[in-house]
Amino acid sequence: MAMQKNDFIEISYTGKSDGKIFDTTNKDEAKEIGLDIEVKPLIIAVGNNMLLKGFDEALIGKEIEKKYSIHLEPEKAFGIRNPNLIKTYSLNSFKKNNINPYPGLTLQLDNSIAIVRSVTGGRVMVDFNNPLAGKEVDYEFTIKRKVEDENEKINALQDYFFRQRFEFSIKDKKVVFKDNVVKVFLDLLGEKFKEITGMEFVIEEQKKDKEDIKEKLKEDKEDVKEKKKGKKKEEKKETNKEKTKEDKENKKENNKT
Repeated sequence: MAMQKNDFIEISYTGKSDGKIFDTTNKDEAKEIGLDIEVKPLIIAVGNNMLLKGFDEALIGKEIEKKYSIHLEPEKAFGIRNPNLIKTYSLNSFKKNNINPYPGLTLQLDNSIAIVRSVTGGRVMVDFNNPLAGKEVDYEFTIKRKVEDENEKINALQDYFFRQRFEFSIKDKKVVFKDNVVKVFLDLLGEKFKEITGMEFVIEEQKKDKEDIKEKLKEDKEDVKEKKKGKKKEEKKETNKEKTKEDKENKKENNKT
């Protein structure tokens, strides 16, 4: 069965550049490059940029359990090196932050990963390009299976786009999330998810929110009524006080007479 756009697949692969592994889902090969993380076959939706552009395109038409090898030019891999992403900083700015820069040092600057390329004359040249930008890469991969389970598909999307999993249920072609936090993601990606899965993504809390608002309005109305009653009582008290005061003064005048 040839793979098509929006098919969910479980894929195992190893990526190399200049013969060196830079990414893999194989445990033994991960140890070779010192990847101290759990590695396992990845589940993705074909044709949705969940892999490198050239790699993603190469999946169309491929079959299950066959081994494939592809070669990608920089344009279809990590892109061409951008000279505008190479910036120069003063050495003092690093020293003020207790950083001793040297060529090859990887650090985080301006919320991006960067590599120090050179340190000369009180200046530090820093490269914000991806380390593999401008390089050709090779992939060996096997499509393990086509994923049919809807829950597994939704979790694959959560793993890739949310980087965490939220509780959900599937009812009448709708993926219903219980946590309102997901709304931020769905506002951005809801239409894309619908295109991929053919299902609508919604938040269950929406109904509860409406009920809460209705209840709050009801409470506010009751508060207004109580305040009005209280105000009327106060006005009545003031009126009675004024009347009592007036009666006393009249009585006083009568006694004088």
